[in-house]
Amino acid sequence: MTTDRTATRTTAPSTPPTPFSPASQALLAAFGLAAVADLGSLLAGAELGHQLAKPLLMPLLAAYAVTRGAPKLLIAALLLGWGGDVFLLSDADWAFLVGMGSFAGGHVCYLVHFGRRRTPPLLGAGYAAALLTTIVLLWPDLPAELRIPVAGYSLLLTAMAYRASALGLLAGLGGALFLLSDTLIATGVAEWPQLPAPDFWVMLTYIAAQYLLTVGVLRAMYGERRTTV
Repeated sequence: MTTDRTATRTTAPSTPPTPFSPASQALLAAFGLAAVADLGSLLAGAELGHQLAKPLLMPLLAAYAVTRGAPKLLIAALLLGWGGDVFLLSDADWAFLVGMGSFAGGHVCYLVHFGRRRTPPLLGAGYAAALLTTIVLLWPDLPAELRIPVAGYSLLLTAMAYRASALGLLAGLGGALFLLSDTLIATGVAEWPQLPAPDFWVMLTYIAAQYLLTVGVLRAMYGERRTTV
């Protein structure tokens, strides 16, 4: 009896999906309500509502991810994002730098989780061009003490956004929206003309980014297969 090595291969999930439990549903709904409250407060100019709702977002999303069996690096990235959210509630320059550092730690967690999965080189070239263009345009208008930190952070963020595409469309879109959100923040720091209700657009793109990254990581984790001959 011979074995045909070209025969159809059998596959099985590398990690069985964690059920979408009532706790998962409740936490995801709470995250959605916090997002609506935060965005609504920004549109209404209700600063207190924003101050109360914003710090709830990432802990709720992280708790939801935990109930779905998410990897520790995703949880760490979300909680570091929460740290950035809290510090950026302050207008002080030191708080901006600490918040940016916290977000940078989150991007490192994402990058480590993405590992060496393949990403399209052409997309990388596009991200590199966008990074160079943004830095060149923003550089003269940024405060001198923030130029180097912003440039370094932008490089890390762009790398995360590009590498996120390795997990699929949802994660890739999440990475792109994260880059857009922080670019909007940078244009505000550079005192460029802003859209009406600029903080609304920053938070809308940021919330969507973190949610899509979370969903993208979970789907990639559940969709990966072990291949056996």
